[in-house]
Amino acid sequence: MAKTSKTATEKKTSDTKSAKSPQMKKSATQQVDKISTKAKVAAQNLSPKIGTVSPSKFRGNPDIFGALVADHDKHRLLFAQIEETVGDSRQRKILFKELHDEIKGHAAAEEQALWSTILRKPPTTEEGRHAVAEHHEMDEMLADLAASDMATSGWLNKFKKVKEEYLHHIKEEEKELFLKVEKHLTSADQKYMRSVFAARKKAEKAKAIIKPKKKKK
Repeated sequence: MAKTSKTATEKKTSDTKSAKSPQMKKSATQQVDKISTKAKVAAQNLSPKIGTVSPSKFRGNPDIFGALVADHDKHRLLFAQIEETVGDSRQRKILFKELHDEIKGHAAAEEQALWSTILRKPPTTEEGRHAVAEHHEMDEMLADLAASDMATSGWLNKFKKVKEEYLHHIKEEEKELFLKVEKHLTSADQKYMRSVFAARKKAEKAKAIIKPKKKKK
């Protein structure tokens, strides 16, 4: 995916190295109850290593950015859980579907609630285009992963690449893009956007369908 600042190595390293983070552990634990019941049951015996996540000024906020970061934490947890699964087990299949549906629903709702408005504001158009373009790239990567044999080591290697790219994407949103666009939104805007996001996320996740498709090389 395209990078807007710093090197790819600098951005990805801090999101992938293992270290204890009390703030992240608390937030991730809170997200368990928001994951579907089937996925929650499938993940019961897993002990995922989430790694270090930089603090975010938006985590816990009652606005659109707080909702988006809460979803990001949920996705970080799902990625870590899937990495602990093996082969084409039922556990891996359930958790991958949950991750897929979560990301698809999240991205569509985020575009409708936040980026559609940001794209109409000249000072932030570029940030909106960048975020939406990366969502489309992630769609392709998930479709390609779904088209691969889950029982092979190649699938896990490809999964780790998807994880790396996604963690970079959400970190960039939290540490750069959200900070830039926040300045162009009122408090009322942000709270209204959160209500739109919540409604659209539920609807978009419900209609998410895995469509396997090999990515063109």
